[in-house]
Amino acid sequence: MKAIYLDNAATTKIDDEVLALMYKTQQENFGNPSSTHQFGRKAKSAVETARKNIAKHFNVSASEIVFTAGGTEADNLILNNAVLNLGVKRIITSKIEHHAVLHTCMHLHKTYNISLDFVNVDEYGLINSNHLEELLSASSDKTLVSLMHINNEIGNILSLDEVCERCKKHDALFHSDTVQAIGHYKLDLQKTPIDFIVASAHKFHGPKGVGFAYFKKGSGILPMFFGGDQERGARSSTENVHGILGMDKALSIAYSNLEKDQNYIENLKLYFISELKNISKEIKFNGCSSNLNKSSYMILNVRFPFKNDLLLFSFDMAGIAVSGGSACQSGSNKGSHVLSEIINDDDIKTTSIRFSFSKYTTKEEINSTLKKIRELV
Repeated sequence: MKAIYLDNAATTKIDDEVLALMYKTQQENFGNPSSTHQFGRKAKSAVETARKNIAKHFNVSASEIVFTAGGTEADNLILNNAVLNLGVKRIITSKIEHHAVLHTCMHLHKTYNISLDFVNVDEYGLINSNHLEELLSASSDKTLVSLMHINNEIGNILSLDEVCERCKKHDALFHSDTVQAIGHYKLDLQKTPIDFIVASAHKFHGPKGVGFAYFKKGSGILPMFFGGDQERGARSSTENVHGILGMDKALSIAYSNLEKDQNYIENLKLYFISELKNISKEIKFNGCSSNLNKSSYMILNVRFPFKNDLLLFSFDMAGIAVSGGSACQSGSNKGSHVLSEIINDDDIKTTSIRFSFSKYTTKEEINSTLKKIRELV
């Protein structure tokens, strides 16, 4: 039985070129970047070159990029800085954010008595722009808006430009969890002046355990970790040299092949949607995930017309890897907080599955998955 991997929103297969580079780096460039001898200087030079390369993709300065262990740490670093270092007294977010943002905001609210407001979303998971405007207008307190670019469960795409304009109008800071977007969509931070974004390399065929936070110049950064002056004092910890170089390579490959890969994956998603509709008219799609103009081309969240608590297990037994929501909660029986927020009480009782695709997904794998779905439905 050939295994089929359709959980690319959780993590992606590392590109072979990235693996080769990381292997070579660990053999030939193993110095500590903080060391002053030639081995350390070589490693430091490689890290700074990677920082410059990554910054160019977003049209920002290398000094605005801080390397982290991934998206969750980057979100925490940004949100904590907003409150502890930048004078933020109020955060506006939504109840369908990734828990890296949602739980951190709740912690800041409880610990530092920060005001926490939630912008309304509709039954498709779309942000209510009028309500966001109302919330921004309701207080003169220093405010941070934190809304994700692409929802990791339903794939909805937020209009960053629109939110930027509203935040600028009200002198509010804007942070976006862009983990599902980086490497899949281009983002020019001069044209779309977000204050903070984040990335995690394993979402675009890079290694796990490495990512970055972008802090717009002038923000100032108070570290969460202490014990060293790495990352210009923003993050104490010996740099993950091979991981950083692997992330740089993965991002370069992703953006070099972006149009080709996007067209390929879009066609797979459209085909999958069409065939699902042929299987049963009662199969529905959560959020805007079936609309390629409003959702990521990688993510499709499917709601089946029945309740089957063993559906994920059935797919797994058939060798098909999919998800019931965020992989961060894959061992939980609490269900999806995103779907609970946007789906009515009757529909939430049915079973929803997230399928997510990559450049390595084949049409043969899609057909095998469709065959299994026909058996189940």
